[in-house]
Amino acid sequence: MRVISGTARGTKLNSIESLSTRPTLDRVKEALFNIIQTHLQDSNILDLFAGSGALGIECLSRGAKHCTFCDKSYEAVKMLKQNLQKTKFENKGTILVNDYKKCIKTLNKNKFDIIFIDPPYKLDIAVKSIKLILEYDILAKDGIIILETDEEEREIRELEDINLQVYDIRKYGRVNLIFLCERGKK
Repeated sequence: MRVISGTARGTKLNSIESLSTRPTLDRVKEALFNIIQTHLQDSNILDLFAGSGALGIECLSRGAKHCTFCDKSYEAVKMLKQNLQKTKFENKGTILVNDYKKCIKTLNKNKFDIIFIDPPYKLDIAVKSIKLILEYDILAKDGIIILETDEEEREIRELEDINLQVYDIRKYGRVNLIFLCERGKK
């Protein structure tokens, strides 16, 4: 796993080998960042299920202003801190060590331009986290949420009751990226 583009391009990132942490594949990450590149400059990012921090670090490398990383695993956070040091982004990142519910509640005074939601697939908590994001109003005006899942149909069905619109879906093997924004914005 490496940083694909920007100021930290080519930096190898440490990752965790476990069943609960699954890094986004480089080919998926490259496609994702080609789609959102125009949203990155000076943006405020939330990497909600951060793991090793690869998505947030890629944003910082490509011009994001700041990234808040949230993960409840101390092992993942240790790896994330090492990756921030390797890329020299320690001053552009904030790390919260807690579950997603407590992280979102803690962030209720913040607004994020891009929010990544990439929870362990089998937990079925992605839409629950989106509901909390809306409840605590942490998505910036014109902000986007990107959900990575292997259960596209389930997620789409659960998203029908939420005041967001799905404006794009991309499939890469078993990985699905679902892009969300406020209704009527895209």
